This record gives sequence, structure tokens and C-alpha cells, in this order.
Amino acid sequence: MVARQSGVPAMMRRRTLLAAALAAPATARAQGAWPDRLVRVVVPFTPGGTTDILARAMASELQEALGQPFVVENRGGAGGTLGSEVVARAAPDGHTIMMGHIGTLAVNPWLYRNLSFDTVTSFQPIIQVAVVPNVLVVNPRKVPVQNVQELVALARRQPGALSYGSGGNGSAAHIAMVAFNVATGTRMEHVPYRGTGPMVTDLLAGTIDLTLTGGPAALPPVRAGQLRALGVSSLTRLSSAPDIPTIAEQGVPGFDATQWYGLVAPAGTPRPIIDRLNAECTRILRGDRLRPRLEAEGADPTPGTPEQFRELIVAERARWGELIRTANVRAD
Repeated sequence: MVARQSGVPAMMRRRTLLAAALAAPATARAQGAWPDRLVRVVVPFTPGGTTDILARAMASELQEALGQPFVVENRGGAGGTLGSEVVARAAPDGHTIMMGHIGTLAVNPWLYRNLSFDTVTSFQPIIQVAVVPNVLVVNPRKVPVQNVQELVALARRQPGALSYGSGGNGSAAHIAMVAFNVATGTRMEHVPYRGTGPMVTDLLAGTIDLTLTGGPAALPPVRAGQLRALGVSSLTRLSSAPDIPTIAEQGVPGFDATQWYGLVAPAGTPRPIIDRLNAECTRILRGDRLRPRLEAEGADPTPGTPEQFRELIVAERARWGELIRTANVRAD
């Protein structure tokens, strides 16, 4: 009797352990399911700029691939710091990510000294999405120049008379123009906006004179004959616009002020989610559907690992910090 009674609990224990073992994979799958609801893709600028264009393209592809809505949320203001703060404070569960760029991730720490977040430690890099050369464009009705040399000559004759727009203090266009002014010994008036979209609208209207901004935002009005392209900021010409010479080949040797863009998540986002996003984005950026569209707009897809993207952010922070100190640029 005693043996039989002791055997029954032992059998029950074995059954319980077996049931738990069988249930464990299902439980793990349930806990690890991602995404299980809407994912918001924060763009820290208003609609219409290169950041917004790239974010919407990637969101559409990710939504189709992962079966949940990927919704772009524009949170513009303060050179991208307001939207960045929203993401830095978001729950690290993979349901909030941000399309960052050179300005928000590498430049803003030098311009905004009281940030509540750190662009390296507060975010988990996912993937670098694209490199985008800037295009120097003018409103031809206001600035009747044909090339970079003529623009530089005009700006030197009239220091401070020409105005350039950007998507905000610390935006890629702002810093690219700071680099241009330093390299050419010119001085032009900076007019910051809450995003590239409204800036381009004012440029078309003649409220400002010029800008040096990403191809996806600059090339359509150039092709429509509304703006004149003077040069591109990369060391080589754009394959999508080979007729536009580089700034470097027009008397500013070595000039290279190229934008880059990439996705980040709040620090602490589980690595399996980061890896899943990286893998899907890599497939999308190397595929034949989105890549040709991006290249046609002057964006070069550059997928890599999260670690490679982190290294880029750290290196670019150091590079542009030196320029900002030299030029004494402030976010005011």
C-alpha cells in the first residue's frame, strides 16, 4: 500500500512536468510574438522632407512584411529633439521606432546642451537605411546664378544678404550649409523651419533664396523647373542626376556633406526584435521593389548591422562636433 501510494504522486509529478514542458514553447511563442499591434514610426519633423519620405517608404514595406500597421507619426520641433525625446521615453517593446538622421543623432548633442536624452545611450540602433547626398538649389527668380562659383562670388559681395532654409536648427540642411559657408568663406542668413516640407514651400515662393538639402526633397522641384540645382554635396555625381556637378569639382575641393538616415528604437528594446527588424529592412533595401525608387530620388540604400550603425553615429558625432565648435553654431 505504501509503495502504491508513493507511486501515484510520482506519476502525477511526471505528468505535470511533461505538461509544463509541452506548454513551454507555446508560452515562449506567445510572449515573444512581435509585432502584436500597431507600430508607430516617429519622424521628428513635419511631413514632406527626406526623413518623412524614407520613413513612409519603409513603413509601407514593413507593414506588408510583418502584418501589422506601421504608422508614421510626425512630431516636429526644436530641430528634431522633441520627436527624439518621445522615442527615448517610449516603452522599449518594439512598437515605437524612429527614423533618425545625421542631425537628430549626431549633431543635436552639440547644439542643444540640455537634452533629456543621449543620442547614443538612449537609443538602440536598428539599421542604417540610406545615404543621401544634399543638392544645392536656388530659386532662379531670386538668385540668378548658374553654378557654385557664381553663388560664392555673389555671397562674398553681399555678406548676409542671401538666406538659406533648413528643416530646423541642427537639421542636415543646416549643418551642410554651415560646412559650405566655412569651406567657401561666405556668410548667409539661416532661416530654420519646423521641417523640410514647409521650407521647400517657402523656397518655391521666394521667401528664402536657397537650400542644401537631400535629393528626395530637392530633385522633384528641380525636374519640374521650379528650382535650379547648382551642385551635389557628395564627392561623386548622383547616378540619378549625372548632369548636376559636385560642389567639390566647382572650386570647393574635398567638399563632402552627405546625409545619412536610419532606424532606431528606445534603449532596452529586446535584441530579437532588433534583429527581426534589421533582417526585414535589409531584405527590403536590397530588394528590387523599393531600392530602384530610392536610387532614382538620390538615396543610396546602405543596410548593415546594428553595430555598424552605432559606430557611424559615434564617429559622426565627433566629426560634426568639431565643425560646430569651429563655426560657433548655436541652436537659437
